[in-house]
Amino acid sequence: MTDWQPTASLAAIKARAELLSTVRAFFAARQVLEVDTPQLARFGVSDPHIQCIAVPGYGYLQSSPEYHMKRLLAAGSGAIYQICKAYRDGEAGGRHNPEFTMLEWYRPGFELNDLVQECLALFAELFPDAHSKTYRFRDLFRHVTGLDPLTANDSDLIAHAESRGAPKGLNKTAAVDYLMATRVEDALPDEQLSVVTDFPGWAAALAQTRTDNDGVTVAQRFEIYYRGLELANGYQELTDAGEQKRRFEQDNIQREAHGLNPMDADPYLLDAMNTGLPACSGVAMGVERLLMAQQGSGKIHDIIAFPWPRA
Repeated sequence: MTDWQPTASLAAIKARAELLSTVRAFFAARQVLEVDTPQLARFGVSDPHIQCIAVPGYGYLQSSPEYHMKRLLAAGSGAIYQICKAYRDGEAGGRHNPEFTMLEWYRPGFELNDLVQECLALFAELFPDAHSKTYRFRDLFRHVTGLDPLTANDSDLIAHAESRGAPKGLNKTAAVDYLMATRVEDALPDEQLSVVTDFPGWAAALAQTRTDNDGVTVAQRFEIYYRGLELANGYQELTDAGEQKRRFEQDNIQREAHGLNPMDADPYLLDAMNTGLPACSGVAMGVERLLMAQQGSGKIHDIIAFPWPRA
């Protein structure tokens, strides 16, 4: 019986410690404050793509420290970062574990490109031989699929997704998401840090939106990919409490349409935003993803000592 043993090698365990040391030194040099927030809290996220793990009588294990970190920002913390455990129900497989480690940071006064450059500065330390290239979502999607994700007919996008193995019954946004995950991301060069910006407006989540030069609404959001992995997801953060409340409501409409339980809006976050969340940008990274990219591993079990089947 060997199930008691870690699935990660000692070398991978040491690499994790070295990576975390590098991250902390990176932020110490920039005078970004390390903070700690609850992993168990009364409210969870409403995003229909993320399912929180409920703890009866207490609330939810947190899928991200975002809400609490934004409350700190509203209280005047200044630039902050956190390395913490995060939890997501149903996320288990080759690249996912229901318990994982999140690196998340927020920069008051940073425009989105400032944050992109800071991410690339960190990656220069973690992946010193990698170069970067930036793409607009729309241009990249059109180059790979031949279809404009914002203006193509819904039926064309859905048919193209189905021809690539998508399940029947997807709407336009789901078809675009499917093609992005299965075709577009796969077309990115493995040994390049690929920065994708200007996501469709419907993918804003908690990001601000703007009208681009073509008169189309886009999300002020970026993602960074390397070696076939999404490493970073960053936003120009939404600061309008009324718009945040509206998005919570829209999330619950989508959740109910997909048979998911509705989630109460976090009143603490809304109160903090009403008090005044400073203009800021923020980004989240999965530490295990960073290690997988660094170690050249396609399996999360190679870099977690005790993944869920052995936890």
